[in-house]
Amino acid sequence: MDVKGKVTIITGASAGIGLAAARLFAAEGARVALVARSADKLEALVRELRDKGFDTLSVTADMRSREAINKMVERVHAHYGRIDILINNAGQAAAGMVADVSMDDFQKIIELNVYGPIYAIQAAVPKMREGGGGLIINISSMVSKMQIPALGAYAATKAALNLISNTARVELAPDNIRVITVYPRMTATDFGKNSLGSQRVRQRQRSNAPEVVVDSPEHVAGKILEAAKKEVLEQFMDQ
Repeated sequence: MDVKGKVTIITGASAGIGLAAARLFAAEGARVALVARSADKLEALVRELRDKGFDTLSVTADMRSREAINKMVERVHAHYGRIDILINNAGQAAAGMVADVSMDDFQKIIELNVYGPIYAIQAAVPKMREGGGGLIINISSMVSKMQIPALGAYAATKAALNLISNTARVELAPDNIRVITVYPRMTATDFGKNSLGSQRVRQRQRSNAPEVVVDSPEHVAGKILEAAKKEVLEQFMDQ
């Protein structure tokens, strides 16, 4: 898909991969709707992009709330008149061994990493159908295909998202709505620092993590854009 002029919702747009994707898609000519919980960060980003002549909109929303997500999608649609691309990027990790991981933390990341994308898909799909089709990009993780101590809960949420993507891809094909899954590796963001779980457990998880390549958010954003343009089913990182 040529993203120029396409109305693109990017969740988790205030930092990390979402921030980099917002800048890149805007530079490519997309009309970007930026979604996050931090109103101040979103407004600063909107000012930055508008100063460069880019068409952008900010919408504050908690991606764990179905009501907030429905209102967000309605606002974007009311502003632009259509929705072409949905990038489900918002997410959070929780560190903890399976035998003693906090179930409260697990519930929180299930709500954000699994329910959130489903809520967004269910809100956006009717608008995409009205417009004749669209593109949904779900940001998963390579850990969904690995077994890393203290990351089982997080990996499970991303594995669930993988299956949701695979199934929705088949279900939505007749509506000309394509579904893509992107699998980032470890990325140089504050994602790990912002994960749930005790500091001791997070440190233990980092010490047990295998040696991996660390990508910049800009590299991952470039892969997301590449996936959108080529409409590949699954996008993995490379060096």
